[in-house]
Amino acid sequence: MTAALWLGVTVAVYLAARAAHARTANALLNPAIVSIAVIIALLIATRTPYERYDEGGRLLSFWLAPAVVALGLPLARQLPAIRRNAAVIAAALAAGALAGIVVAVGVALLLRASPAVVLSLAPRSATTPIAVAITARLGGLPALSAVVSIVSGAVGGLVGLVLLRRAGVRSPLATGLALGAAAHGLGTARAAGEGHREGAAAGMAMGAVGVATALIAPVIIVLVRRLGLLPG
Repeated sequence: MTAALWLGVTVAVYLAARAAHARTANALLNPAIVSIAVIIALLIATRTPYERYDEGGRLLSFWLAPAVVALGLPLARQLPAIRRNAAVIAAALAAGALAGIVVAVGVALLLRASPAVVLSLAPRSATTPIAVAITARLGGLPALSAVVSIVSGAVGGLVGLVLLRRAGVRSPLATGLALGAAAHGLGTARAAGEGHREGAAAGMAMGAVGVATALIAPVIIVLVRRLGLLPG
């Protein structure tokens, strides 16, 4: 298939997934996740190299940056609520970033993963572009870090809201912060589908946790090395 045809297929698959989600309200039919799965299956079935697909996909990727900037609009509309809860939000996001790094590094060390894998898992809490940049600075494997970030975002976007509701979390602000911090872009997309407040909080959390991870992850790695748990 040509690049233009793949572009049309991608848009059609997403619209169909969105319609199915709207009709069923099933969390498992998250449009972004379903679209990714279907496109991957089509690429494998047609033996189409990703580079060929990306020739058309770049036209969609171009709009990613404007879409991220557009998250500032709902955030601006929620500034009064954010200001009232600024201290709590800052503490929660810092704790979330720290917990994500410590858990990822700790589990990798317990499983006796190689140093490169440990370094690649450290920025798991950050969205993919930030995680890749952090991993490169730490000396890990950027490709592995990208896969881990994408998978964790997909899992969080798929089951995050369900887990939050079962845990009794009903606050739009808390819901958005949790999804954005834990599930990055897909979590933010899921939160935006719930409402403007959730989407604004998720967008803010995704950016803030990315910055916090970039600052905290190198410190954690230095501490782990000083403890002799990771070869320098």
